[in-house]
Amino acid sequence: MSWIPHVTVAAVIHKDGRFLLVEEFANDREVLNQPAGHLDPGESLVEAVVRETLEETAWRFEPKALCGIYQWTHPEKQKTFIRFAFTGDVLEHLPGCDLDAGIIRAVWLDRGQVLARSGQLRSPMVMRCIDDYLAGQRFPLNLVRHLPLTGKNREQAS
Repeated sequence: MSWIPHVTVAAVIHKDGRFLLVEEFANDREVLNQPAGHLDPGESLVEAVVRETLEETAWRFEPKALCGIYQWTHPEKQKTFIRFAFTGDVLEHLPGCDLDAGIIRAVWLDRGQVLARSGQLRSPMVMRCIDDYLAGQRFPLNLVRHLPLTGKNREQAS
């Protein structure tokens, strides 16, 4: 059996002292998470976090920096997640957009409100990302390079 980690992205968005989070259903319970999701085939990490943020919150997101890279293994499922968390700005709210299945709503919460709901966090990565952001942790976006398939490396991948 081979081990394959799940590559995910998340948006750590801070505005006016509050963070943009989503309330969603996961594993048969209501949880709180950053706008986040899996990387799609052929997609860059930056493209993925922009897409996921729009699909889950109806906000257009412009990543400005990488906040951190996180590895976490779900204790019951024994699934490992590698999360690339980006921070940046929301540019525009599109309230007419349909949100992804399972998303209840997008909410803006300050750190204290998130901490008060710590039992609802989808994973410990949620609070860790917030705390790393508040500690000023930022890395340039060019730390993450996307090398799209070209004619030559497409042949090598086959």
